[in-house]
Amino acid sequence: MAQSFRRADGARPLISGHRGHCTAAPENTLAALRATVEAGGTAAEIDAVLSADGEIVILHDLLVDRTTDGTGAAADMTLSALKRLDAGSWFGPGFAGERIPTLAETLDFAHAHDFMIEVEIKEKRNLPTMAAALARALADPHDRSRVMLLSFDHAWLGWLKDRLPDVATAGIVPVRHPDPLAVAQSARLDQLSIDLDVFDPDQARILREVGLSLRCHAYNPPRIAAMDRAGLDPRAQLAAYLREGLIDTLSGDDVEWVRHLVDDALGSAAG
Repeated sequence: MAQSFRRADGARPLISGHRGHCTAAPENTLAALRATVEAGGTAAEIDAVLSADGEIVILHDLLVDRTTDGTGAAADMTLSALKRLDAGSWFGPGFAGERIPTLAETLDFAHAHDFMIEVEIKEKRNLPTMAAALARALADPHDRSRVMLLSFDHAWLGWLKDRLPDVATAGIVPVRHPDPLAVAQSARLDQLSIDLDVFDPDQARILREVGLSLRCHAYNPPRIAAMDRAGLDPRAQLAAYLREGLIDTLSGDDVEWVRHLVDDALGSAAG
C-alpha cells in the first residue's frame, strides 16, 4: 500500500474528496468515489450510519429524503430496503439508479484503487451497535490500514479507542482551541481534522512534531472565491502550509480543484 494518513517528508498529501468528488457525482456513492479517482484524488471522506439490521451504510443524513427518492430514517430501514432506493437521480439523470453503498463495498473500492477512506460517523441513535459493526467490518488489518474514523464526538472516539485500539481516529475541529494538543490527547486521537478557517500553522507545527497527522478541509471553490473577495487569500495560505509539510490530507468538494492547488504548490505528481 503506497498511501498513508501520515505524510512523509517530501511526499505529497492525500487529496481527499469530501463525500467523494461531490461536485461531479452524487455524494457518498461509488460514482462519487470513481469520480474522485478520475480527478486525481487519493482518498475520500464519506459518512456512515446504521440500517435497521445493523449494517453500515454510506449516507450523510440520518434521513434518506435529501439524497434518495425515499423518505424516512435510515435507522428504520433494512439494508435491502435502503438498497432499493435511487441515490443518484436527484443529482442528475445520468446517475439514475445509483445505490447507497455499504462500508464493505467502499472498502472493496479502496483496495482496488489503492485508495484511503475517511469514515465520518454520523450515527446518533445507537453508537455501541455502530462500534460493534465497525469491529466486524474492519476485522482484517488490511482494511484497518486504509481507514480513518472521523467524528465531531471526541468523547465517543476515546471510548471507541478502548475497544478498537489499532483503528486510527480523527477528531473534527470546526473551531480554534487554545490547546488543540490537549484536545487530541484527551481522546487519544491520531489526527485532527481542522477546517481551513481555523487552521493555525503555529499550532499545526506543534501537533505534527508530536506525531499527530493533520487534515485540512478546504471547502468548495465558491466559498474559496468568497474568502478571496474578503481579502483572506486562502489559496496562498494553503500553498504555504503544503510546502511546509503541515497538511497530511487536504480535502474539498471539488477534487480537481484540490489537485490543481496541490500541483501548483508542490509541482505535479509526474514532475
